[in-house]
Amino acid sequence: MSLALALALPVNLFAITVLACAIYYRRHHRTDLALAYVALNVGVFAVSALMLSQQVSLGLAFGLFGVLSILRLRSDQISQRDVGYYFTALALGLINGIGASRPTAMISLSVLLIATMYVADHPRLANRSRHRIVILDTVHRGEAALAADLERRLDAEVRKFEVVDTDYVRETMTVDVRYRPLPAPVASPADRTVPVGRI
Repeated sequence: MSLALALALPVNLFAITVLACAIYYRRHHRTDLALAYVALNVGVFAVSALMLSQQVSLGLAFGLFGVLSILRLRSDQISQRDVGYYFTALALGLINGIGASRPTAMISLSVLLIATMYVADHPRLANRSRHRIVILDTVHRGEAALAADLERRLDAEVRKFEVVDTDYVRETMTVDVRYRPLPAPVASPADRTVPVGRI
């Protein structure tokens, strides 16, 4: 292993640890995906480092990125947010593996990727709008009645919705909803008073 790769390895391990553990796991608490991101990152770094040591062309390296990029995480339990972390972990491995000979650019790009995900997935931004597929046990004829029913059920402000499916036989509707949760009511001083028992 060359000196450049020996220096790039701890940088890559530190970067993926921050991304998968310090950011993703602490916010979303999914051990399986955090482990998958680490494994993907280390695997891509290893392959990239091998290609770099064998002086393989950058075209082949970016071809690897393209092949891995078309892999689709097909699961109802994986959101587009998780896919974003997937591509970031992939990019970190490729950048640190190929950019080992340019440590300044390598470290700068790694910091940029991590900082971007930290800000983009920050709770103050991510929790403003939410997405959910809702199956209603009734069929609404008008959009106003549908929006009011969704807001009542979700206890939220509906921003946008789209009817995915309507079953008139079973009287059900499947709706794709974008909504913003209503702020929790602030307890009044009277509600906070603790009753004192009789002596």
